[in-house]
Amino acid sequence: MPPGPGAPPQAAARGRIRPVRRHLPASPWLFLAPGLLIVGGFSLYPFLSTVVNSFTDARTLIAGQYVGGANYQELIHDAMFWTGLRNSLLYVLGVVPLLVILPLLLALLVQGRIPGITFFRAAFYTPVVASVVVVGLIWVWLLDDRGLINAVLEAVGFGKVGFLSDPWLLLFSAMAVTVWKGLGYYMIIYLAALANVPRELHEACAVDGAGALRRFWTVTVPAVRSTMVLVAALSSVGAFKVFSEVYLMAGPTGGPGGEDTTLVMLVQQVGTGLNGRVGYASALSVVVFVITLGLMLLVLRANRKEDA
Repeated sequence: MPPGPGAPPQAAARGRIRPVRRHLPASPWLFLAPGLLIVGGFSLYPFLSTVVNSFTDARTLIAGQYVGGANYQELIHDAMFWTGLRNSLLYVLGVVPLLVILPLLLALLVQGRIPGITFFRAAFYTPVVASVVVVGLIWVWLLDDRGLINAVLEAVGFGKVGFLSDPWLLLFSAMAVTVWKGLGYYMIIYLAALANVPRELHEACAVDGAGALRRFWTVTVPAVRSTMVLVAALSSVGAFKVFSEVYLMAGPTGGPGGEDTTLVMLVQQVGTGLNGRVGYASALSVVVFVITLGLMLLVLRANRKEDA
């Protein structure tokens, strides 16, 4: 009730005061708007369009009609889909363990303060900044039947090795290129993590008589375990979505008989061209996304179990 006529002026003033409604300032949204527009236009909208197209029979120049789950049913019976899935998963199994362990050992090697170590750090990082196309072409020249490596093998008495003609050797050769190119990148990540490991822990272990290998397992590995999980997640996604290395070394068709085709290469083969099957390629892309997300969740779940 409002104060009566005999109320003091302070009470009358309090009776007229209304709560002030606070509004969030618009300036944060103005700063966020460019980033939100870029993410929405170049990530969210293409993703939603791909999901929608996966339920149509769209082609490159023809708008598609709704076909339900026909594309997903077709890929279950598509032999090339299973070949691509096998190669992509094999790529993950072959690449990820090496990219988790070797960069860590390389980081331990170059973290010491010895003369000239800066040169080696830069040299190990050079493949990261090099174009993947240039790297792929260099390795094609090295691994070709008439390339430098086969010439050296013949000179020392060994026969030629079909690095690029044998389907299995070609896939493992592409894995070697991926590992070689990614070593420097993950080495830098490990170097940042190793910089935060207290030297006192290593010194205490050394005083207790622990050797280098013992200190590695009891001090270094536990200290950088979260970084190892990050590297495993990043390298798993990159390995499963590999395209350039296999494409450059095996060719657009994925090697002899398409035996080295990966899932991402299959998306490119099916969805491009004047009569590309955009709807079917979209269904393949959705499957690639789901499996990639599953790999990341699997790595994170395994890490949570170790922490529990």
